[in-house]
Amino acid sequence: QVQLVESGGGLVQAGGSLRLSCAASGSIFSINRMAWYRQAPGNQRVLVAGITRAGITNYGDSVKGRFTISRDNAKNTVYLQMNSLKPEDTAVYYCAAQPSSPIANTYWGQGTQVTVTS
Repeated sequence: QVQLVESGGGLVQAGGSLRLSCAASGSIFSINRMAWYRQAPGNQRVLVAGITRAGITNYGDSVKGRFTISRDNAKNTVYLQMNSLKPEDTAVYYCAAQPSSPIANTYWGQGTQVTVTS
């Protein structure tokens, strides 16, 4: 089992910045990729950014150039630096830990609210 605890959400004006953190504990050795997803009311959960243990990253189109994902393997923590925030970035942000095994389930955090006001 893997436990994920997110922090860093909050209320910010458009154009501002926030940094989300996700601390992982438990069976960390089984995890290859960690990612951030978000879900706005009435919408599906979508990928924001992902990063593998080797540091390979990918981003959703809407956040490219504004958000940066990083990870500290020694601290078992992944970060999401969000700059130039827009009202449409408002959502609950979820941390996800994806095991190396293709048949294993993804672990999810409890979510943290990010609200961007215009």
